[in-house]
Amino acid sequence: MKPTRQLQYVFLMFLFLTTFTVSAQEKNNFEIAKNLEIYADLLRQLNINYADNINPGDLNTTAINAMLEKLDPFTVYVPESKLEDFELMTKGEYGGIGALIQQQGDYVIISEPYEDFPAQKAGLKAGDEIISINGESAKGKNTNQVSEKLKGVPGSTCDLVVKRYGDSLTQQVSIVREKIKIPNIPYSGYVSDGIGYISLSQFNPNSALDVKNAFSKLASEGTLKGIILDLRGNGGGLLNEAVDIVNIFEPKNELVVTTKGKTRASVQTHVTRNKEIDGNIPLVILVDDNSASASEIVAGSIQDLDRGVIMGERTYGKGLVQNIVNLPYNSKVKITVAKYYIPSGRCIQAIDYFREDHDYAAKKVPDSLISAFKTRAGRTVYDGGGIMPDVKVESRSFSQISGDLYAQNYIFRFVNNYVLEHDSIPPVDEFQVSDSLFGEFKAFVTSQAFDYHTETEALLAQMESSATRESYLPAINDQLTSLKELIREEKKKDIDKHRSEIEEMIRVEIITRYYYQKGKIEAALENDPAIKDAVDILDNKAVYDSILNGTYVAKKTDASK
Repeated sequence: MKPTRQLQYVFLMFLFLTTFTVSAQEKNNFEIAKNLEIYADLLRQLNINYADNINPGDLNTTAINAMLEKLDPFTVYVPESKLEDFELMTKGEYGGIGALIQQQGDYVIISEPYEDFPAQKAGLKAGDEIISINGESAKGKNTNQVSEKLKGVPGSTCDLVVKRYGDSLTQQVSIVREKIKIPNIPYSGYVSDGIGYISLSQFNPNSALDVKNAFSKLASEGTLKGIILDLRGNGGGLLNEAVDIVNIFEPKNELVVTTKGKTRASVQTHVTRNKEIDGNIPLVILVDDNSASASEIVAGSIQDLDRGVIMGERTYGKGLVQNIVNLPYNSKVKITVAKYYIPSGRCIQAIDYFREDHDYAAKKVPDSLISAFKTRAGRTVYDGGGIMPDVKVESRSFSQISGDLYAQNYIFRFVNNYVLEHDSIPPVDEFQVSDSLFGEFKAFVTSQAFDYHTETEALLAQMESSATRESYLPAINDQLTSLKELIREEKKKDIDKHRSEIEEMIRVEIITRYYYQKGKIEAALENDPAIKDAVDILDNKAVYDSILNGTYVAKKTDASK
């Protein structure tokens, strides 16, 4: 039997594409061989003829990084010297003392020790100044340099000379380094009657198991009517952990994500593998513009499957998949190998790094190229970058004075003084900043001659500069002087005007000193508008259902207004 014209056409097209692919591959192979030969000879000639000695390792790393800059920012080279930081990034663990640090003046200080880790067990507290590390002065060193010295092989000793806050004398502290693993779930608990909350900070090994255990614990402690999964600030991690977290709420064999790349190995579908833990409990997932990658897989698939409500801000928009490839001499490269697509078929990558012109200035996908997709229940969703929440809640913004009091460490130092005088405080849900304590803070700020510059003052200074340049200053100088005085007087009222948010910052900082990270999150949740809105939705079945069936209309009283 003779083949039909259609089959002949298909065969010819297949032959053409195969030949084209092989030809393109052969051309690339030749280009790689040619340029490797040129590069090797160039490096050899530099070593022989350059006027001074060269460092081939540094030059090679610079060349590699410059080459990778032509690609996307997620394809990166990891030399052996950076493997420890890479392990921290990929596994959430490292060898060290377990403390946050910050630079203040000539020295780096402890800003927050982690509970039950070496620094805290050795008695280090927030405000302690690191004078030397293993006999080497720490004066003038920045946080990265000090961090490198504090890290090391678990079991090794780190000898510090520290100066306690409020003390003029120094003392030596020997700390045995341990494997520091940042908890996947820094906090979980009930935030309202029947409403559970789980904060997931990263998608590292066992993240899904940790979420499952936290969920089961909440269910065993009371009547669980709804759950809030907080992915705000979660930059992602392991794809399989994201799939397994969706599996907690979706049944076996449900498609979660598909990856599509150039190679056959990069084209994969990822489905849930086990029976769900609870397929019916109302679910709200909180996201923001720092929720990326695996966070977007979870939020996007839950949205596409109409399994829960997504609340917050539009997510980051990272729909690229990376694989880690081993290189010679204990180095590695993390390579972008594919894009991922969530159940509706949309890719949420926001920036096209594969443009031939490499013009990333036009970063975001234009509206004209955004496509519509449908969720399982028929709701319309879009690609073009990130997951658009079902209910928008803007991030909190703080006043200028609050931001400056925090950034200039006035709250930090005031709380240091407070801790020196108080051995303990009441439980998190009972501790409040009293009128007298706030009065002490105001007196402290006044004694320290605190000042800050407002946007209004900046505009006034700009006006004065322009008036001087244009010779208008003599005519308006009296008015400018009067305005400056009025602003100075109004600024004196700012600390009382914004008392509630300043009190909250003081309260959270104090609680952190006694109850560490868990207490810090618990305290911050009490005034979190997104938590309040999530609880309201989970408590109102009609509203919750209307969001998932597409009939919801945001009211003016909603935080999404």
